[in-house]
Amino acid sequence: MAQTDRHYKIRQWLDSGRCVSREWLMRELEVSASTLKRDIALLRDRLNTPVEWDCERRGWRLQRRPAGPDGQYELPGLWFSAEEIHALLTMQHLLSNLDAGGFLGPHIEPLRKRLSQLLGTGAPPRSDVARRIRVQTVGARRIDLPGFQAIGTALLRRQRLQIGYRSRTSAETSEREVSPQRLVHYRDNWYLDAWCHQREALRHFSVDAVQQVRVLDRAAIDVPEDELDAVLGAGYGIFAGRDVTWARLRFSAERARWVAAERWHADQRGRFDAEGRWLLDLPYADPRELVMDVLRHAPEVEVLWPQELADEVLARLKAAVALMEAG
Repeated sequence: MAQTDRHYKIRQWLDSGRCVSREWLMRELEVSASTLKRDIALLRDRLNTPVEWDCERRGWRLQRRPAGPDGQYELPGLWFSAEEIHALLTMQHLLSNLDAGGFLGPHIEPLRKRLSQLLGTGAPPRSDVARRIRVQTVGARRIDLPGFQAIGTALLRRQRLQIGYRSRTSAETSEREVSPQRLVHYRDNWYLDAWCHQREALRHFSVDAVQQVRVLDRAAIDVPEDELDAVLGAGYGIFAGRDVTWARLRFSAERARWVAAERWHADQRGRFDAEGRWLLDLPYADPRELVMDVLRHAPEVEVLWPQELADEVLARLKAAVALMEAG
């Protein structure tokens, strides 16, 4: 049995209020006395578990007195693999950055501290874990925290929302009644997938463009997951649509060393040609986001087909050159 599994089992038994003997633990965990001694010491000294020896009952138990002002020693049963620690650190970063003041920070501070301790196990004293692990965001847009909370509440309680939504394309604000389906964090920004009752269709809503939000006392309709993916997930990026067109991009041999390792779309297909260039096939329903990603790699990328996409990229390049020359 792995050490982490042993620690988890010991903590489960102790959390149940039991007093467990040395012999019983050795038998259940199938370990020697020296191994058990090391496990107990690590739980107590490195993982802050308030375990103590009860002389009268001849066994290990948790201390009855609280270890901190909140009466908690740690988050019970919290044992992570390295991958889980990274995922939770990323989650903590996303939550704490919902607003500039870190509204949720105090609520998850005990978790952040425990993660730091787990990450720091075996590290030199005074090592600053936060300085060694950093999650950076690029292009994140500020959102209204009360609005985000209302959206999350309606989403989980399966209630409808009345929202005022400002379109970036037209700069107009419209009133919508929507049934929220899921929140999506994409490219450092939050989006709401919802059924729009005015349009009678599924729509993506950028959460930062929701200007007013009110939870309605009406049940939200539920859209099957496969339909959500078919309508909102089939295209490229955040732009939705059932009717997709496939594109083929060809990257230079130099740029291929980076792009070949990237995931642009869940259904993409890629291969190297005889000259070491990377051929990437992927679907899109709306060309806007794909055009932006293609332009990021110019002049190391070509659009082989469809011609309409190649024309759009070329038009954007010409417009950029004209603007630069005019300035």
